[in-house]
Amino acid sequence: MLAIGVGIFYWSFRSTSWHSFFLSLRQTNQWWLLVAVGAMLAYLGLEAMVVKLFVDHQGATISFKDALRVPMVEQLGNGITPFAAGGQPMQLIALIQSGIEAGKAGSILTMKFVIFQGMIVLNFIGALLIGHGYVDDKLHAWAIVIWLGFLMHMLVIIALLLLMFWPKFADKLVQWGLNGLAWFVPQRVKEWQPLIEEKIQNFHRESKQMLKNKGLVLKAVALTFVQLMVYYLIPYFILLALGSQHINLALVLALHILIFMVISLFPIPGGAGGAEVGFSVLFAQFLPTHAALLLAMMIWRLITYYMGMFLGIFAFNIKTNYQKEQAAKKV
Repeated sequence: MLAIGVGIFYWSFRSTSWHSFFLSLRQTNQWWLLVAVGAMLAYLGLEAMVVKLFVDHQGATISFKDALRVPMVEQLGNGITPFAAGGQPMQLIALIQSGIEAGKAGSILTMKFVIFQGMIVLNFIGALLIGHGYVDDKLHAWAIVIWLGFLMHMLVIIALLLLMFWPKFADKLVQWGLNGLAWFVPQRVKEWQPLIEEKIQNFHRESKQMLKNKGLVLKAVALTFVQLMVYYLIPYFILLALGSQHINLALVLALHILIFMVISLFPIPGGAGGAEVGFSVLFAQFLPTHAALLLAMMIWRLITYYMGMFLGIFAFNIKTNYQKEQAAKKV
């Protein structure tokens, strides 16, 4: 992904004046850049609070440090897999490494993901109300891509709700997967089946239990809303750092929400290529030169994508309190 990123940056800058680029870089307000980095860290911290909220409700214990490890590891999983498919499994591993039972961990992550996807859809509707004129007037074909992204997120929510509230659907889905694996490791599948069935039942039981607590769900919704708003503000801070003035904050928020939809459609990890093009198209009007626009795009990707991956690598190699306790028992 680093190699692909370098290639995309090189291609983007191929016809840009390096003098203009370095001039824009020298004029950058570093304090606003620090605010943008802080916004990304706050985004991860708020997600950690949601993780801790659900874990504590399940009667388990997790320190904030170990809870913070979960969204960081998620960033790594999202960043290196197509359609960000690796984020959920990596979070599951992180929770199990923190001593959370797999069934409970699965229900926690599914509930968190349903709320996260639901807030994305609601934010998209708000963004469309604010930015639909801009999209129709200036983006044309991109409007189709954005709507496809919205449809994809809606289908994900529907699939997750079916998984949570239709046990037979989940059982059939898992059974199809096990039948496929049985062709390669029949003995292992035979050993795994009763354990997996037990985890599925536990998953449904824990999911229903969490939904009964409306206060818990509302707290998670509020935290997730703030988390996403902080993330959506990052381009605004970058534009301020590059000297943009009289920026329409609501429009910038709306356009970043729309980019989020565009990224989800590209099968390359991190939406590489589509994310950079989408940012350049949507935010071109806010910056005076092409060099400044490309600098803004590069800073945005470094903060929202590459920084998260490196934090994930760092976090994945830190032992949790549970792992340290288990290691001490073996000594």
